[in-house]
Amino acid sequence: MPDAIKSLVVNGTTIEAIEKGQGRPILFLHPGIGIDPAAPVLTALARGGRVIAPSHPGFGTSQLPKGMTSVDDIAYFYLDLLDQLDLHDVLLVGVGLGGWIAAEIAVKNTTRLSRLVMANAVGVKIGDRETRDIVDIWSLMPGEFNALAYADPKAGEIDYKNLPQAESLAAARNREAHARVAWSPYMHNPKLKNRLHRINVPTLFLWGAADRILSETYGRGYCGLIPGVKFEPIAKAGHFPHIEQPDEFARRVLAFAEAAPAAQAKRI
Repeated sequence: MPDAIKSLVVNGTTIEAIEKGQGRPILFLHPGIGIDPAAPVLTALARGGRVIAPSHPGFGTSQLPKGMTSVDDIAYFYLDLLDQLDLHDVLLVGVGLGGWIAAEIAVKNTTRLSRLVMANAVGVKIGDRETRDIVDIWSLMPGEFNALAYADPKAGEIDYKNLPQAESLAAARNREAHARVAWSPYMHNPKLKNRLHRINVPTLFLWGAADRILSETYGRGYCGLIPGVKFEPIAKAGHFPHIEQPDEFARRVLAFAEAAPAAQAKRI
């Protein structure tokens, strides 16, 4: 199958999806900043299978269905997408917001999943009510955000004033849609924490070690709520390890997918 940007229609909603490679299905769920069709990580992951990287409903050029207001809604949308495409033994990979969506999918139904990889995921409250787990990203200027989100802040620099109109519009839609589903409660679902024990596929929790949007304490606390999970830091990467270390990110993901069959069996 050649590389392509395709339109998928799920329950009457049209979304944009990038496809690369052939073989086992790898569903890649992007963080709140969206996904670049030319992102090196997609090419790297496609060495190990058929990568499907949708723009979430309301993000990029994807339509927003009426009434879709939460990450929970998006998770059910993707369960419908998996059914519609009749995908089996899916390697589900999510970063940031995408990691949260992936967790919400996995606590609902893992029938079509083989493994789960979450990277620098949000979605739960780890600290007490007086402790802020996650930096208020919408109070930051772009330079401030980049300084916290990346090991090398230059990796996040974008000249928005000179972006092509279509890319500028997509970036604005990403920001608006991210706020719509993650603003309140801020970056988490209060019910998810007590559902994570339901994840019954082998799970890898990757962590960009230079992340200052989230702390490693948060990441390890989140990780500890999932049965049998592995936690692996990635050096020289922050909140978006798939951007700063795409080859290493893909290597970790595909190595986990190729682990010994006994380690990959679904837990009962």
